[in-house]
Amino acid sequence: MIRVLIVDDHEVVRQGLRFVLDQEDGVEVVGESGDGEAALRAAARLEPDVMLLDLVMPGLDGLGVLERLPARGRRPAVIVLSSFQEDDRVVAAMRLGALSYLSKTSAVDRVVDAVRAAARGGSVLEPGVAALLLGQVRRGGPPRPLDTLTPREREVLGALARGRSNAEISRDLRMGKETVKSHVSSILAKLGVADRTQAAIYALQQGLVPLDEAL
Repeated sequence: MIRVLIVDDHEVVRQGLRFVLDQEDGVEVVGESGDGEAALRAAARLEPDVMLLDLVMPGLDGLGVLERLPARGRRPAVIVLSSFQEDDRVVAAMRLGALSYLSKTSAVDRVVDAVRAAARGGSVLEPGVAALLLGQVRRGGPPRPLDTLTPREREVLGALARGRSNAEISRDLRMGKETVKSHVSSILAKLGVADRTQAAIYALQQGLVPLDEAL
């Protein structure tokens, strides 16, 4: 039995996915979550085999969930479902361990195939996503440190370069203070810098924030 957790901030989407999957032999929807923080708690409690994960949610988004899922032990196979196919989000999601990346307009059969494949450790990708990832491989070479940041981490780095405190970032980006701290720690580690000031200088050097906006 493949145990599935559905994570999406739209109840209609969750209901639709549950209805589809409940018709499938050998598949059981064990829970639903409407935001990232709730998804992490549900994943720890329910130990699903597969997580259907929306990328764009208020608070902790899908990339944040991928970052905070345990690297070891009982980690669900993640299928990203999104209304968007932005290059940076696709690549970031796959780098963070997502097995499949499907549009919310994908055919029902394709979603079911992705769930079954994920339970076996396999992937199902939209043609456009597959082409994007292939292009990344063909270009080769190690990514710049900035390219290893998720879109959300780039937003936090930009805020650091503008001199924002954690409390201000929490307010402006509508995320919990602990989530901000987690993002800052991840940014420092990925950039290989010692503190917020060095991270801000790096952001300015890379042109992430115009000089006239930096504090």
